[in-house]
Amino acid sequence: MYGRDPWGGPLEINAADSSAATDDDRSRNLQDFDRAALSRPLDETQQSWLLGPMEQKKKKYVDLGCIIVSRKIFIWTVGTLLAAGFLAGFIVLLIKTVPRHHRPHPPPDNYTLALNKALMFFNAQRSGPLPKHNNVSWRGNSGMKDGLSDTSIRKNLVGGFYDAGDAIKFNFPSSFAMTMLSWSVIEYSAKYEAAGELTHIKDTIKWGTDYLLKTFNSSADTIDRIQAQVGTGDTSGGATTPNDHYCWVRPEDIDYPRRVYECHSCSDLAAEMAAALAAASIVFKDSKTYSQKLVHGAKTLFKFSRDQRGRYSPGGSDPANFYNSTGYWDEFLWGGTWLYYATGNNSYLQLATTRGLAKHAGAFWGGPDYGVLSWDNKLAGAQVLLSRMRLFLSPGYPYEDMLSTFHNQTSIIMCSYLPIFTSFNRTKGGLIQLNHGRPQPLQYVVNAAFLATLYSDYLEAADTPGWYCGPNFYSTAVLREFAKTQIDYILGKNPRKMSYVVGFGKNYPKHVHHRGASIPKNRVKYNCKGGWKWRDSKKPNPNTIVGAMVAGPDSHDGFRDVRSNYNYTEPTLAGNAGLVAALVALSGDRTGIDKNTMFSAVPPMFPTPPPPPAPWKP
Repeated sequence: MYGRDPWGGPLEINAADSSAATDDDRSRNLQDFDRAALSRPLDETQQSWLLGPMEQKKKKYVDLGCIIVSRKIFIWTVGTLLAAGFLAGFIVLLIKTVPRHHRPHPPPDNYTLALNKALMFFNAQRSGPLPKHNNVSWRGNSGMKDGLSDTSIRKNLVGGFYDAGDAIKFNFPSSFAMTMLSWSVIEYSAKYEAAGELTHIKDTIKWGTDYLLKTFNSSADTIDRIQAQVGTGDTSGGATTPNDHYCWVRPEDIDYPRRVYECHSCSDLAAEMAAALAAASIVFKDSKTYSQKLVHGAKTLFKFSRDQRGRYSPGGSDPANFYNSTGYWDEFLWGGTWLYYATGNNSYLQLATTRGLAKHAGAFWGGPDYGVLSWDNKLAGAQVLLSRMRLFLSPGYPYEDMLSTFHNQTSIIMCSYLPIFTSFNRTKGGLIQLNHGRPQPLQYVVNAAFLATLYSDYLEAADTPGWYCGPNFYSTAVLREFAKTQIDYILGKNPRKMSYVVGFGKNYPKHVHHRGASIPKNRVKYNCKGGWKWRDSKKPNPNTIVGAMVAGPDSHDGFRDVRSNYNYTEPTLAGNAGLVAALVALSGDRTGIDKNTMFSAVPPMFPTPPPPPAPWKP
């Protein structure tokens, strides 16, 4: 009888012997079998049959299914991961529970603080139904019948801005103000954002452009008139007819007729309004419907300006007494440049780079006012704008000739601002006399400070460290220093220690030539002449018109804080727009300009090759 030997061989069992064998025999036989089995190696399973659970050897490896790893390495790896997880958790817990000490943000610089205030002036100048967030407690709804009360017009002209210390709405300087504000937003939107004023400045621009769209048929392609002015101010010859200059009343209390001045051939005004709408269309490019509306209006106005030639302020007209335009060629150059940037249409660029147009605009004349940007003369602004194109786009032929000319002229203008040259005199306190000693100098100074800072940023963005004045090279830092010294003078660094921005610093004008600010809001309605007592009062204004930049000192750094003398104490829209532009350009850190937004509508430019030279002849 044979059985299966579990150790791998046959096992013979004799039944008889088995029954007769003694216990000693069986023991000897089993020992023989054990020795035979142990002569062969046993696997783990077989060993486990022989050894009890306490005698099994520990495994030296760990079977993870897909791989087998050393037991020691496995234990070290798991332990390390657990320790690292515990340490990371402890560090996170420590960071979350330990109180943090944030480094405080540096306080805003003076330019940013002044910017916050300068923008408030536009809130104080709003006409029409005021928004809830206007934040000028002494102002209310006014001019609610403008345009409708003039029986010859019968048009809704409610809204817009009052120009200065009166209640007249002049399209010419207010359009320039909107253009300047839009230009500053296009170049420095990041700085407005950092100052917390981007929404505010855009609301201000839209308030102005919404009104401009009302003053002509903005939905039409062709127009024949513009409502150029609401209100009158002529008091020549001792006229006593109630108007916006003869009367001294709050805008909210006006009850006399407000005439509308309309023009039918006003190239200067139409082209300036076109520039304002075109520049604003770039500011609002993300609001497609509104931006397109602005562009359409700008095109219509510019066509009208080119078709119906003439100045908006002919002799004897009311505008001629206050904002007389000396010509319209500079507005053609200015408006054409802005329309090119807003549309990308080459016809506008071709016009703006026409040598004859530049000649008529005074680009080659020089003269005492060359390089002075103002509500009347936009040549210097157009030259800087066109220099921008050459620096960043370099369109080449056929524009290069005039663009390089404008670029060279811009360099000369910047040279003229430097104190080392004698193009303009300076007061002993350092204020540049861009208007050659005439009254109300600050509006010209702030525009020059803006252009100088902007041009220095253009050069730096183009990786150009400076520019030449004749044989001498000057760094961009020189231009910024010029701008800073002028704005610092306006903010109080002058012989009188007087800040010419109301509400900035401790010493500023208290008798501002401004009807709304000088009459208390006490529910008393004063008639036309009844308000004269407030005009002639020696007391400070009961209402502070925060941010208003007054007309400024005389050529000897003198200043009279007298309400009746508008040459010292009256603020204007155009003046404050230049101030805002200069302040934002100088404010905050050196983030520079936004190179691309200005060109958002400009298609890629592929320069046309110049014509071949004439055939050679012996």
